[in-house]
Amino acid sequence: MKPTRRLTAAALAGVAAVALLAGCSKFAEPFKDAPRSGHDNGSPADLIRMPDGFSNAATKCDHGNRVYIAYHGDEKYAAIAVVPADPTCAGGQR
Repeated sequence: MKPTRRLTAAALAGVAAVALLAGCSKFAEPFKDAPRSGHDNGSPADLIRMPDGFSNAATKCDHGNRVYIAYHGDEKYAAIAVVPADPTCAGGQR
């Protein structure tokens, strides 16, 4: 193999390695969420699990409002709906 071809092959391998490592770095990166004052791990969410191929949902009370979140596995998208002053959310509790 000519030196020019070796250099080109080595450069391409280096670029491919950097691209591969850069693509995997997302898994080690912390969430880029907006600043928050706290979180509510005290009360569990009610999960609604659907058959494969359909989105799952979770629901939880937040200050007297019921929040529904539909999600599909670990995908990047979700849908959110809120029921204000839901009577099933006792007294504005979380």
